[in-house]
Amino acid sequence: MPEFIVLFVLVIVVLIIIAKTAVVVPQQSAYVVERLGRFSGTLDAGFHVLIPFLDVIRYRHSLKEQAIDIPEQICITRDNVQVAVDGVLYLKVLNPERASYGIADFRFAIIQLAQTTLRSEVGKIELDRTFEERTTINISVVSELDKATEPWGVKVLRYEIKNITPPADILGAMEKQMRAEREKRATILTSEAVRDAAINKAEGEKQMVIKASEARRQQQINEAEGEANAIRTIAEATAIGIERVATAIQGNGGRDAVQLRVAEQWITEFGKMARTNNTMIVPANVTDLASMIASATAVLRQTNAAVSPPPPPHAGR
Repeated sequence: MPEFIVLFVLVIVVLIIIAKTAVVVPQQSAYVVERLGRFSGTLDAGFHVLIPFLDVIRYRHSLKEQAIDIPEQICITRDNVQVAVDGVLYLKVLNPERASYGIADFRFAIIQLAQTTLRSEVGKIELDRTFEERTTINISVVSELDKATEPWGVKVLRYEIKNITPPADILGAMEKQMRAEREKRATILTSEAVRDAAINKAEGEKQMVIKASEARRQQQINEAEGEANAIRTIAEATAIGIERVATAIQGNGGRDAVQLRVAEQWITEFGKMARTNNTMIVPANVTDLASMIASATAVLRQTNAAVSPPPPPHAGR
């Protein structure tokens, strides 16, 4: 019976020792082991067995990317305006040994360093530029933190500013400034629209005047050409008529026809004068129609003789 109790106790002790020395490290984790108070090694993911009473797991680190919230703090800009700024920092442990022995608490140190660096970067720029220079501030903070955390075995991946909160009176002034800027842009756009409309209207009126003047000029050209053609046609027709009359007069009985025509026109015109006027002045020989016809015929004969061509030289031979 006593032997059974001793055996049972030994089994319990062995189980306790195995439970204390057998270690299973999860994925993306690293355990720092010390042997008799000195660094012995780093346990990666998997099953490991430690030496009882000699090896001790002193630090446990996660190798995953971690997000650390940077508390809100008051920063003073270059133009002496206080703004409240907070952010979030992303880091990753690359060397568990350095992260364990390089600094007591790297998370606390990184938070403090991020806040001081942020205050320094915000103090270099004015308030109006803090909102548009967020990317530059983030890059500067990451660059400074990365230099400081390299001996600690920690890699700072990125930093993002979450909020930039100016005082209430500054926010009111900024809102008024933005409203005034928007009204200014609206006024400028309206004036530009009015100017463009006036230019377009003037250009349209100019084109209309040019087109109207060109139309009038073309109309005048067309009318002049029409009148010229009409005058030319009338002249040609008159010339043809005169030529035909002259040819007819030179023919047989032409002079008699002319005398008869002159007599008819004389009688017709004399009758019109008698109907339209109460008082007339008439020639003394108005009753001598034959003498007037003879006079007209003599004049016609002299005109024909003046315009007729001379006979050819061989006509008398």
